[in-house]
Amino acid sequence: MTIDRKEFLRMTGLSLAALAAGRARAAGRESARDAVAARRWAMVVDSRKCLKKAGCDLCIRACNRSHNVPVIADRRHEIKWIWKEPFQEAFAPAAGGFANSQYQDRPFIVFCNHCDRPPCVRVCPTQATWKREDGIVMMDWHRCIGCRYCMAACPYGSRSFNWEDPRPYIRDLTTEFPTRSRGVVEKCTFCAERLAVGKAPACVEACEPGALVFGDLEDAASELRKVLSTNFTLRRKAELGTVPEVYYIV
Repeated sequence: MTIDRKEFLRMTGLSLAALAAGRARAAGRESARDAVAARRWAMVVDSRKCLKKAGCDLCIRACNRSHNVPVIADRRHEIKWIWKEPFQEAFAPAAGGFANSQYQDRPFIVFCNHCDRPPCVRVCPTQATWKREDGIVMMDWHRCIGCRYCMAACPYGSRSFNWEDPRPYIRDLTTEFPTRSRGVVEKCTFCAERLAVGKAPACVEACEPGALVFGDLEDAASELRKVLSTNFTLRRKAELGTVPEVYYIV
């Protein structure tokens, strides 16, 4: 049997497509087998440990490195997944005017709270941001049209807008996570891509053991629940009814 060049290319293309699909299915099965699952992901920040080492930014650097977060000097254009806020800013009005002096002006790490009732999801016109069944509030940068409604709705300032191309500002480019483009919003995703392959969030892995505790809020036997049941915690602006799922031991 003889085939012409056009038919040969067609058959070759189909074979390559089938091979790629097979590899994708195998990778999907591998990912599903290794994935870390939970009914409701949450985080506890133990500020007693987090504040022990002045100036420590291991969690920020680990997050930036893992997610190609650009470091832009111009604060008007900076991109923030994890950053620091003074206690009275992070927890107003809970801080009040007479907060304990040991916390006044101390820098607390903050990030997306992955709210159980996320206002950002309600206002997004393209469903570029949505909440997964396990509680993680996600972003689809291909769907994002840059309207910034989510930024206006978020009471925590947890979202950043790319006013310019972020790629020239990435210090340590990793090919394991996509870069973003000008005109889209981005934020912390609780390292959903790492959970899919059985890894802890990059910030948790980088920090002193116990400073950041990540786990299933619905699992009474989880380390996270044990920590919550034995410590007093605060949540940022919980009075707004967003039900933030990042807890702080103070």
